[in-house]
Amino acid sequence: SCSMPDVAGEAKASSNDDIIDKFRELLTSSESNPANWKERAEELLRQSLVSRERRTTFTFGDDDDSSEESRDSSEMAAQANSSKPQLGEVLPTLERTIEELENDWNRGADLLPGDVLRLLNRGKAKSRELEGRLPDYETAVAVRRAFVAPLDRLAKLPYTDYDYKFVTNACCENVVGYVPVPVGVAGPLKINGELPIYVPMATTEGALVASTNRGCTAIMKSGGVSAHIYAEGMTRAPVVQFERAHEAVKLKQWVDAPDNFAKLKSEFDASSRFAKLDRLEVRLDGRQAHLRFTGKTGDAMGMNMISKATSQSMKFLQSVFPTMKVVALSGNSCTDKKAAAINWISGRGRSVVADCVLPASVVKSVLKTTPAALAEAARAKLDSGSAAAGAIGGSNAHAANIVAAVFIATGQDAAQVVSSSMCATRLEALECGSLYASVTLPCVECGTVGGGTVLPAQRSCLEMLGIAGPSPATCAPGTNAAALAQIIAATVLAGELSLMAALCTDDLVSSHLKLNRSRLNLYETQSAASLPTVQLLHPNMQPIRGKSSDRTIKVNCSSIL
Repeated sequence: SCSMPDVAGEAKASSNDDIIDKFRELLTSSESNPANWKERAEELLRQSLVSRERRTTFTFGDDDDSSEESRDSSEMAAQANSSKPQLGEVLPTLERTIEELENDWNRGADLLPGDVLRLLNRGKAKSRELEGRLPDYETAVAVRRAFVAPLDRLAKLPYTDYDYKFVTNACCENVVGYVPVPVGVAGPLKINGELPIYVPMATTEGALVASTNRGCTAIMKSGGVSAHIYAEGMTRAPVVQFERAHEAVKLKQWVDAPDNFAKLKSEFDASSRFAKLDRLEVRLDGRQAHLRFTGKTGDAMGMNMISKATSQSMKFLQSVFPTMKVVALSGNSCTDKKAAAINWISGRGRSVVADCVLPASVVKSVLKTTPAALAEAARAKLDSGSAAAGAIGGSNAHAANIVAAVFIATGQDAAQVVSSSMCATRLEALECGSLYASVTLPCVECGTVGGGTVLPAQRSCLEMLGIAGPSPATCAPGTNAAALAQIIAATVLAGELSLMAALCTDDLVSSHLKLNRSRLNLYETQSAASLPTVQLLHPNMQPIRGKSSDRTIKVNCSSIL
């Protein structure tokens, strides 16, 4: 054998000497160049670490490439910055001064990702500008991630392999990645005699999909579910103010006249192909007036459409009542994303009812209980319990669970679950021995176009249901959105049946312990075997020590029911 010279060691020593010489030169010039000497010091330290991590491994054979081995580390870093950045590659560069970079940025010149990061760190560029200035959306996201947090803190938040063109200026701003949410399916479920479907549900609550699936089985064995839209109309309600109350009264009288309503409707409908004003209600509060516009919006959920149409109508009203002051385009009697009796009573979005009749044999074989037991539980929980709580639209078991899961899977506005899940559930034992079950949801705010429905994954879930995008030309506008509301109501009914049955049979806790409790060691610093305490959720609280039947109590945070 022959001894080989320590080429790698010599290269390392030479690299270190170069960095030391540069550092000495930097210290000498720090007083004359105070603006960025600290940045340059950090960069030298970073280059030292990077050169150690990226040291070339020398091999012998046909794959040797001495030209690659001798490439300068700064040249390699520059090429890495010029290509699409991968996780951990967006680092500040120091080849140019901040003033030079700022001048180029302000005149619209292209900059390297590392240069843009320096400008962000100095407050010379804005995070919101990145998508419009960098070569592609993914690069913009990578630079923003490096700016807002240490890379290791975002390491498990994915950002690559995502089509951000659907997000930018449509769904989200200052994007740093996306959160994958598990999607399960419940079904099959037959609605209005159509072909059975499987309903996508995005959730992190174990047992929810399984429970809803059991309800679907009970409904299918009973012949399916009937679901119908009985009202439709998205709302927007401006609030206006006059000098005195009598002027507000004149406004209401003017609006209530059919000829004047027709004029307002003409203005409203002209704002969009699909916006159609159905009614306008005026409520007075002293010298103030709340005008609640209600109109159809096709297959869109319709908040943007209805707001635009309302704004156009208000401009027309101001020409009729010059002293009228529009205090706010939304005066909170719409009501959007808040629990409100007006939505429960008058409806918002699509009002839908779904019902079915389940034979006693199906209730027993699938739900493991009886119609009489379910009816008794419904009276005690849904009627008496909801009344005792003073619930508005809350006479149900867990409608929000199903509405939220379907909303997230299909790209709906998740905040509108607050009113879309208002639901009255009825379970009645019939004289024939069967069970009558129904759910009524007066304000399901959903759509199949616009918003998050444009995102590829969410659109796929709508395609699975056969209702993605606008309704076919052979159908009336809004047919797809109406079908989605019916699907949501039918799935809510399935979920209500299963949960109420679990309460009757006392299976709620056991099912959640089986399906909603992670058995993984999620906190690597402390193994499950070494947990002698009950861990409380708040990090500032002290753990409580305790034993149960001579066994140590161990609780995982994800097991909370």
